[in-house]
Amino acid sequence: MILAGIAVVIWRDAARLPQAGGYAGVGPADVPRWIALGLAGLSLWSLVEAFRSGKAEREAQDTGPILWIVGGLAAQLALLSTAGFSIATGLLFAATAAAFGKRNLALTVPVGITFALVVYLLFAGLLKLSLPAGPLEGLVWDLFRGAKP
Repeated sequence: MILAGIAVVIWRDAARLPQAGGYAGVGPADVPRWIALGLAGLSLWSLVEAFRSGKAEREAQDTGPILWIVGGLAAQLALLSTAGFSIATGLLFAATAAAFGKRNLALTVPVGITFALVVYLLFAGLLKLSLPAGPLEGLVWDLFRGAKP
């Protein structure tokens, strides 16, 4: 029921977006509609599985990985406006890697920050899209372009 409710909310919200399809006929409302359809499909699948005969015993849920990912998301949200996209997203990357068993934060934090910085440079430099900039992004812009975007 919760998945179906979220699907309805997303679908209704997408209906309020302008649907001026660009070059390929895809507009800003299309992706939220796809997500709503996916959630509706998952809710239907859950309903069918709930009433199927021969129910299998549920596996025990390991909360450790979930807490790593939720903690990483919380850290990213808290740090985006102050630390910038690269550092905040790098920490999310490291927390997600820890959730999947790679707990060497001395390795995963710098790797995550590097990947996020590349994404930032692609979005801000090539696509001219705005992502939250922090001190690292400012330093990189100063080094490579002479000025911030």
